[in-house]
Amino acid sequence: MRRRYEPIPMLLPALTVAFTGCGGASEIRETAGIPVEIDDSAGVRIVEYDGMPLIDASFQFPAEPRYRHGANPGDYTFQRIHPGSLFPDGGAVVSDVGNEELVVLSPDGTSHEVIAGPGEGPGDVDYVGATFALGQDRFMAVDQFLYRATIFDGGSVERTVDIRHADGLRAIGVGAPGQLLMITGAFMSGFEGEWLPGHMARFDMETGAIDTVASYDFVSRPPLGLRWNPIGAGGRVTVSDGQFVYTRSDRPEVKWRRPDGTVSQIVRWQAEPAPLTEEMLEGIEAGLRASNQMANPGAAAADIDRMTDNDMSVYRAVIGGPMPLFTTTFADAEGRIWLPSYRPGDRSEGDPGYTVISADGEWLGTLEAPPRLRILDVAHGLVLGVQMDEMDVENVVVYELVGRS
Repeated sequence: MRRRYEPIPMLLPALTVAFTGCGGASEIRETAGIPVEIDDSAGVRIVEYDGMPLIDASFQFPAEPRYRHGANPGDYTFQRIHPGSLFPDGGAVVSDVGNEELVVLSPDGTSHEVIAGPGEGPGDVDYVGATFALGQDRFMAVDQFLYRATIFDGGSVERTVDIRHADGLRAIGVGAPGQLLMITGAFMSGFEGEWLPGHMARFDMETGAIDTVASYDFVSRPPLGLRWNPIGAGGRVTVSDGQFVYTRSDRPEVKWRRPDGTVSQIVRWQAEPAPLTEEMLEGIEAGLRASNQMANPGAAAADIDRMTDNDMSVYRAVIGGPMPLFTTTFADAEGRIWLPSYRPGDRSEGDPGYTVISADGEWLGTLEAPPRLRILDVAHGLVLGVQMDEMDVENVVVYELVGRS
């Protein structure tokens, strides 16, 4: 039986002491027994937790999704789903980059419509790497290979914007009207320095002008002698309510930046990274072998074995090293920041759990995700995701977030 989602405020014991000094207003609070200091200085809100609150979020996933599409007769047959966005009525648009199609699902998931297919003409797509809902049945699809952003309204093309001047950048969100927020989209290995910098930028959809507003730590250099580090830290940027939100996976910190690049808020807490152990590698080899077989369908068994052994040797070389505190961060429509828990190995099946922080830095707690769920979007009290079935086929699912009982 489905339960209707309604926002539930966190009811936590809190001690508040406020005082004002020359640097701005300050507060001392307590969240789940953890002291929290909140400062407002020079226009930057700083929230610091003296530890990490161990609390459950006030919302959770129900046992069953609101709907599932891809497993029933007449459903769309998905190949490889990448981005997707929710509409206010519970319908969704998803990009199947395997089929090179954009698919819109009905609010109950019982029907679908392919509104764009492969090609180079108006309304056609190649590789849609990002979708952004702009209203009911209205969304933007950013095609990385055709270098254009297309706005669809009710299944028809409303507008197409040439973004080839933003080559090398990747769209991650919408800022002010007519503005795309973008970040560095690729890198070359072999760089010098401990970290390769990335850049945050604004793209003007009217003029094509690009304004780089800030830099950040993007990719960490692998240990000496390794071509890559399977548990290496990385910098991630998402967009929340028109602002850039940056995390570095080896730091317990979230930083908000306005569209002009200035810092508006920082949240910090205390956490120590866990080391990679031999036990954690159990099951990874099978996943790597399957990935190598999929990528090299005509390869001999001995070649697949050699590829897999090479991949596993990289993991074993970093046993004992610190793992990231979390993986790729994202924001939902309410401005909450979701920090996915980290686990080594293939991430194609999603993350086991999440820590959620509110838009103003309140620690909302943790929640567990259903098995094999990869989240695409969270909005309107719903979660849009990709879930692998028992045959390893991708289905689109929509869950309602419900109050924790």
